[in-house]
Amino acid sequence: MTEQSYSCDCDVIHEEVVNGAKAKMQSKEDYIRLASLFKLFGDGTRVQILHALEQSEMCVCDLAVLLGVTKSAVSHQLKALRLANLVKFRREAQIVYYSLADDHVKEIIDKGFEHLWEK
Repeated sequence: MTEQSYSCDCDVIHEEVVNGAKAKMQSKEDYIRLASLFKLFGDGTRVQILHALEQSEMCVCDLAVLLGVTKSAVSHQLKALRLANLVKFRREAQIVYYSLADDHVKEIIDKGFEHLWEK
């Protein structure tokens, strides 16, 4: 089947379908914000950090050893994740512990793996 076979050659507009979808669409700004959120999942190190934090709260040193990268690299990625409200932190004396911001982040990671593994 050629690529052209997948295109629509008709001029018929299915108004009820279009109007039904239009009623459920979000603002353009919301789509831009959502795309920015998904861009954060476009980096393997950030996704590894999120998956690690799904397992347990960890400090920068823990994450660096686990992932085999520098503390500086982990800190840089954590800052981006924190600014996007994907991770949160708490301080205990000199140590800062990171964890997932909420269950929604866990669900995104879990659903992503579920999609990858489905047959």
